Amino acid sequence: MDIQRLRTEQRYSEIVIHQGTVYLAGQLADDLGGDIRQQTRETLANIDRMLAEAGSDKSRILSVTIYLKDTDADYAGMNAEWDAWVAKGAAPARATVESRLYAPEVLVEMTVIAAQL
Repeated sequence: MDIQRLRTEQRYSEIVIHQGTVYLAGQLADDLGGDIRQQTRETLANIDRMLAEAGSDKSRILSVTIYLKDTDADYAGMNAEWDAWVAKGAAPARATVESRLYAPEVLVEMTVIAAQL
């Protein structure tokens, strides 16, 4: 079976496609200076772009894992942006965990698995 890798770097590929399933590496905001709502909006916009590049969209998301720096401080703000973004009637399986992320200014990171269109 063919595996397609897009935006490949030395350590990882941003997008991997196998048998009609799209796997996105951890996505985060471009501007890490903002609050949780801004970082979540940017993260979701990046997910939209990556899925489009892979031939999918948010209505085809199967599973998302959300990593928050501080669930007590950021869960409600992240969910406000998530709820406005997620495709109606197509909420994916989801897990949200608190995690020490790769840099102190990163408040949220998301990994995504989706079906192609």
